[in-house]
Amino acid sequence: MSRNNAGLSRERIILEALHIISGRGLGGLSMRRLGDALEVEAMAVYHHFPLGKDQLFSAIAAYVTSPLPPRPPEEDGEGAEGAEPEEAGSGPWDVRLTDWAHAYRSRLLEFSGALSLLVHRAPHTPADTASRALIQGAFLDAGLSGADTVRAAEALHSHVLGSVIHQVRHSGAEDAPDEAECEARFRFGLRALLRGLVPDM
Repeated sequence: MSRNNAGLSRERIILEALHIISGRGLGGLSMRRLGDALEVEAMAVYHHFPLGKDQLFSAIAAYVTSPLPPRPPEEDGEGAEGAEPEEAGSGPWDVRLTDWAHAYRSRLLEFSGALSLLVHRAPHTPADTASRALIQGAFLDAGLSGADTVRAAEALHSHVLGSVIHQVRHSGAEDAPDEAECEARFRFGLRALLRGLVPDM
């Protein structure tokens, strides 16, 4: 095994960890196995995540839950130092929310092996802050105000996460809908949610 750690970064570690989780599940991820996959000693992984697997899990959760262009989280679980969140976007409020929801759904499906991490971990990163600003700003433009924008944002997050969990949970079943039908159901639910939150839509 190579002891040359050149090129080893937090992002590379996170992506390799996600690859292992995809094939073996969360229980199959260990710092030693991760080091072997990266062709480095396990201590090289600990150099980036000195608190061990729990810190790595928090970093993975932060990476997965960012529908904006990902920036590897720093050791404290926050976003990369000096990184600025992406612009919140423009256009009609419902288009902004629909685009965000589809981007978030795609990202969660891409890294579905790590979904169980999100039950107890809600990372606060620059990307998460930017997402919430986008969502709440869109609901403000739709005519909501005060605490209702926060409640609406939480409802939207719940719809996206819940639909992905439902899809992944039933994937492989004999009567499981195909991706086109899953997409159609997601769009239907999203439209119904937005119309319920903003009756004048």
